[in-house]
Amino acid sequence: MLILISIISFLAIHLAPNSFMSAGELNPNMTKESIEKLQAIYGLDKPLFVQYKDWILNIIYFNFGISFVTGKEVFTLIKEYLPITLILNIISLVVVFALSIWLGVKSALYPKSDKTIKWIALLSFSMPSFYLALMLLLNFSVHFSLFPLGGIESNSNILFNSIYLDRAWHLLLPLFVMIFVGIGSLTLYIRSLSIDILKSDYYFFAKSRGLSQKQILKTIFYPNLMPPIITILGLSIPTLIGGSVILESIFSINGMGLLFYESALARDYPVIMGILMITAFLTLIGNILADLLLLIYNPFFKK
Repeated sequence: MLILISIISFLAIHLAPNSFMSAGELNPNMTKESIEKLQAIYGLDKPLFVQYKDWILNIIYFNFGISFVTGKEVFTLIKEYLPITLILNIISLVVVFALSIWLGVKSALYPKSDKTIKWIALLSFSMPSFYLALMLLLNFSVHFSLFPLGGIESNSNILFNSIYLDRAWHLLLPLFVMIFVGIGSLTLYIRSLSIDILKSDYYFFAKSRGLSQKQILKTIFYPNLMPPIITILGLSIPTLIGGSVILESIFSINGMGLLFYESALARDYPVIMGILMITAFLTLIGNILADLLLLIYNPFFKK
């Protein structure tokens, strides 16, 4: 599957119109001979099959090539942009799943709070992330000056003389946007799953046996609720490094999303292919881990 993804991605990018080495992308004063020399340096003068073979063999050794724009190794470039994206996405993913499970289950179990939770979920589901980000910046950064306009740390006047508190202060708004926009669809999905469980025969059978709600939740409700959540969690692994082009651009965060966007605009093939292959690999790993967790979670497997 990974080889098939690599072939399709490689062909799609190299067959796209224009390229980094076209006259319009580089200095217009460059001669044709200079461009041909650059193509020879990067191996772009070879047939596509030879380029793919060399590229796929290098990937085995984590050598994704050299960026056309910066001249740095792609793997080094990814390591520079990856940490901030990982921090943002891991924190937001944990909080989103925790909040969504709590809200979704509460909405199903307690009808009095159902209407409020549905309104919150629907507002989150329909809220564009760029609009919420711009509104927060306009109000809390421009009008009230409570938060910085962007970046991940201050050049001067570090908050409480702590670089960690300063970075947390910078990342609070983008984290809020990511969490708020992310809980809507997942909350509604978990609410729907919970309602199906509450309507099931085995749930009514458990109640008829006189089990307390705490016992039913522990032995019946959550064991039947967790498998689809584990599947979604496994599929969410690639988002940890994917980043968000829109949010990272608005908040001036040099993460993977912004790197991919700028590389796509510049036709920086090695960087684009490196990010695509890492994302595809994590997608497959996420699927495998989800299947293994479901297998371990299966009570028949434990027996």
